[in-house]
Amino acid sequence: MSTVSDSQTSTSIGQTMPEIRVYNTLSKTKEPFVPLKAPQVGIYLCGPTVYAESHIGHMVGPVIFDTIKRYLTHNGYEVTLVVNITDVDDKLIAKSRERGVPMSQIAIEMTADYMANLKELGVNQIDYMPRATDHMSDIIQFIQSLESQGYAYAVEGDVFFETSRDPSYGELSNRSTDQQQGEGGGAAARKRSPSDFALWKSAKAGEPAWDSPWGKGRPGWHIECSAMSHRLLGETFDIHGGGLDLMFPHHENERAQSNCCHNAPMVKYWMHNGLMRAGSKGKVGGKSDREANANTETLAEQTEGKISRSKGGGGLADLIRNQTGERLRFFLLRTHYRSTIVFNDEGLEEAGTSLETFYRFFDRLEELTGTSFYDLKAPRRRDEGKIEAGDNAVLIEIVKLRDKYFAAMDDDFNTGSAISVLFDMLRTMNRHIDQSGITKDSPADSSDVQVLLTAAGVLRELVSVLGLFEKPPVQAAGGDDADSALAGELMTLLIDLRKSARENKDFATSDAIRDRLTALGIALLDKKDGTSWERSK
Repeated sequence: MSTVSDSQTSTSIGQTMPEIRVYNTLSKTKEPFVPLKAPQVGIYLCGPTVYAESHIGHMVGPVIFDTIKRYLTHNGYEVTLVVNITDVDDKLIAKSRERGVPMSQIAIEMTADYMANLKELGVNQIDYMPRATDHMSDIIQFIQSLESQGYAYAVEGDVFFETSRDPSYGELSNRSTDQQQGEGGGAAARKRSPSDFALWKSAKAGEPAWDSPWGKGRPGWHIECSAMSHRLLGETFDIHGGGLDLMFPHHENERAQSNCCHNAPMVKYWMHNGLMRAGSKGKVGGKSDREANANTETLAEQTEGKISRSKGGGGLADLIRNQTGERLRFFLLRTHYRSTIVFNDEGLEEAGTSLETFYRFFDRLEELTGTSFYDLKAPRRRDEGKIEAGDNAVLIEIVKLRDKYFAAMDDDFNTGSAISVLFDMLRTMNRHIDQSGITKDSPADSSDVQVLLTAAGVLRELVSVLGLFEKPPVQAAGGDDADSALAGELMTLLIDLRKSARENKDFATSDAIRDRLTALGIALLDKKDGTSWERSK
């Protein structure tokens, strides 16, 4: 298979591409991102085993790689994103017996739940969601190829991959032979080596089964992804993603199967996201905490506290209703994708407070200019979003911040640093409003208003790349609409009372209102065009 040299930075149609660097788990270094067949890019992300409702940990990978596809597309690449569904597995079979319903029914129900949750978190960039049961012929043909080449052997209806035949086995997870262990149980006695793993499992009484050259049975977990990725993306594709907990044995085994079957590398870049763990570690999202850990935590440290159903990680639909999908997406993107995400109430509250900062600016923009932030047109490509700053100090600063944002994203998709730049943009635009004295009566064609709208357009471009603020916010169930409206009316009343007290030089009452609100975590913001309020904690 022909490949593209790492020194090549342009597509076949002559378009210059940005210098993006990607951390490759296989090489343990950041490498220049040069797709095999630029501008086409193929990405495969390991999806869920659909035996129970989704939890928040299941959203980490999809949100990250949805964002990565958005970013690569914005940079001119043509991206195909595949996320598989494992709908045949020991856990599904056990759940089927527990509930007394067919395995296929459980898979359909839980797949629908998974997809509904993806939609709420704004994950809409997936091109294919193949199910293992729809690719049985591909899986069987893949196993036959491995067997015919001497990489696999059959024993009493089971088929195993012989890891000793692959000299590179263990390189991805950096494990020695004595650290490699395949399936145990009854299969262990039939294997030639403890590290060999199952490609096909012979049928047991009452289990779902498919016909095969080795008798009735079902595929092993690892072979499913190799067969489906080959069908949709080819023998070698650009990026394989997944959580760090999948590096071994799942991705190590996938890589061995595919490399040996096709005598070619399965993947050019292996990308692994950090895991989510429940904790009470204070605020989540501080730059020093997030980014310092991106390269230092070991696999054991990241997987030890992994959030899962056993640790109370269920009820995602309820969590979305209480927090909103946008808040959860923002919460996940505030952390560099290779870092551990500490999931706690403090982190969610901080994410909500941060979002309110954006929502207030959007309200202010519309009040002053009559233009909704959500109606601003976002450029589809990076080169289309460039603006001419001239000698305007505000736009010069916005251009610098836009460059800083792209520098962060070019450096291994650092969404945490990119989001920090967005806050700098907000401060720049709010300062421009205050210093230029823009009011709702300012002419729409005035230079100050046009500068503001131009800067807001840049912000619109950058948040769209992250999949944020695509539509006006919805009210979380935790704050009832009627209660929220009442709270807003009460704040308006208190602001009016304070204004009246100040006009009457009753500063004691004015200060008392401000101080009591401060104690409740509400800050009053006195500006030229009136007083507004925000939560300060």
